[in-house]
Amino acid sequence: MKQILIDYYKEFLPLNSNTPKITLGEGFTPLVKSNNFSNKFGCEIYFKLEGCNPTGSFKDRGMFLAVAKAIEKNKTKIICASTGNTSASAAAYGARFNLETIVIIPSGKIAIGKLLQAMVHGAKIISIKGNFDQALSAVKNISESMDFEIVNSINPYRLEGQKTAAFEIVDALGESPDLQFMPVGNAGNISSYYKGYKEYKDKKISNELPVFFGIQAEKSAPLVEGKVIENPATIATAIRIGNPASANLAKEAINKSKGEFLKVSDKEIIKAQSLLANKEGIFCEPASAASFAGLIKKINSGLEVKDKKIVCILTGNGLKDPGNAEKYLSTKIIKTSSDPQSIKNAIVTGNSTSFLKRFF
Repeated sequence: MKQILIDYYKEFLPLNSNTPKITLGEGFTPLVKSNNFSNKFGCEIYFKLEGCNPTGSFKDRGMFLAVAKAIEKNKTKIICASTGNTSASAAAYGARFNLETIVIIPSGKIAIGKLLQAMVHGAKIISIKGNFDQALSAVKNISESMDFEIVNSINPYRLEGQKTAAFEIVDALGESPDLQFMPVGNAGNISSYYKGYKEYKDKKISNELPVFFGIQAEKSAPLVEGKVIENPATIATAIRIGNPASANLAKEAINKSKGEFLKVSDKEIIKAQSLLANKEGIFCEPASAASFAGLIKKINSGLEVKDKKIVCILTGNGLKDPGNAEKYLSTKIIKTSSDPQSIKNAIVTGNSTSFLKRFF
């Protein structure tokens, strides 16, 4: 039987004899080498498929430890603010380990695939008139008085769990990558990767730290602009955050790795999402595609990548946001009768049968 994440990296995790060994099967996600873009750019590009975690996003990698430590403290209730993926993860772990789960979401600002997950797992969902930053502020305000454990990334155990992804990358490659591109919303994840790489370097398991590139959406880019964005907007709901809670930790990761924050447009995000699906067979949600969009943008602006090892973190599965995929990525369905000749004609011409068009 495969080891569970809490056991496999126990040397690097803040555990004690009272920490329960919980799991939903998180971690150990694929690191897939690009076929087409590695060849095109003369380098080795890898995609870390965090959408292969149990609830379809990287959030599970930190949630298992946050929930384990909550149980260790005899907490019976957990709470989070969410643009989607955190709510799905918290609800799933809460359901499995018998914790009352409260999710506060910004009204109309969450992809249906993510909201549905929180609903089916039985979380109590509170929709507020406001954005994510206001939802998180509310969580902070009410958690102590109502004895909730916050499981957002401001919970330090979330970052401790998420750093294991960096360990996995080094274990797979035999060394740290030269460059790492990843989406940045609330900024906890980039902080956790930096922590993981640094711990492996300190233990002399790897020799270098990768250069980090933190990618934000053009109208939700507080770390690029150097100011809070009051009304963040982007198709990539997972990174639609104007005041990142872990901003200082993220800045440390960028500065110490001599990296950079940069922004990409929604158009660039959708293009990257389409390229990943059509050229690599990888379907990720828009926020995940921001990492690849950032890599393409840097290459087009002159970044030298020849012979480099590059990792793009794809944080969530494409099925998290079916609405935007249907709107921007789907190809047309060719309609025809069941007659073999009609089917052959449809294959050759790519056109539906005129008679049938009227009825579909």
